[in-house]
Amino acid sequence: MLRLERATAGEVLFEGKDVLKANRKQLKALRRDMQIVFQDPYASLDPRLTIGESVAEGLVIHGIGTPAERRERVREVLARVGLHANQMSRFPHEFSGGQRQRIGIARALIMEPRLIVCDEPVSALDVSIQSQVLNLLKNLQREFGLTYLFIAHNLAVVEHISDRVGVMSLGKLVELAGRDDLFREPLHPYTKALISAIPHPTRRGAASGSCCRATCPARSTPPRAAASPRAAGSPAISARSRNRLRGKAEGPLGGLPFCRAVLM
Repeated sequence: MLRLERATAGEVLFEGKDVLKANRKQLKALRRDMQIVFQDPYASLDPRLTIGESVAEGLVIHGIGTPAERRERVREVLARVGLHANQMSRFPHEFSGGQRQRIGIARALIMEPRLIVCDEPVSALDVSIQSQVLNLLKNLQREFGLTYLFIAHNLAVVEHISDRVGVMSLGKLVELAGRDDLFREPLHPYTKALISAIPHPTRRGAASGSCCRATCPARSTPPRAAASPRAAGSPAISARSRNRLRGKAEGPLGGLPFCRAVLM
């Protein structure tokens, strides 16, 4: 989506422009508005750069501001994510996992983007730190009018952060709906199986409701239909579910503020 990997087919439209067809100059301009927060905050930071240098790197690449202006901007954005200006000269190994993820968010935020792709940004963090980072993301979204594409496996995180949810199976989008609609009335068997697997304090033994008893197709031989049945005895996806996928959650991804979560 961000052209970090070369796509083999399809199109990615951002504000009417096809990202996959953009030349080098156009792509550089687009990337000011499209940023990413990676899953592993330590691996995504250069260990040889101070965090001040890492956060300011985007400004340097795009030729924004003087060195003094960049330093001031770094101080401001670090304060926004709950870090102190006196930490600018430290290196990534001197921070905790939660602090490193805040640095990753600051690095994305400093470019003042319209879209931030959050690639499982809390999966490598402790539960208590996860809530802090999620609340930070929600606060920043309200403050700056950001759009998030939030990729996650954790249903609790998806329900907390998202406005609209897309469910993917074997690389295919099988259901797309508003958050409340999807968790209240999932239509696709795979979505039902995911939701039925959520641990519940009052439930013992096997999860009630839909269960994924059928054998999951191998990735090497995926099913022809994107929305193939996943539960034993389940009929093929209904017309109602197909309508949800196509039209129930229509609207531009760039509608601000907004968060679309992709549940893998």
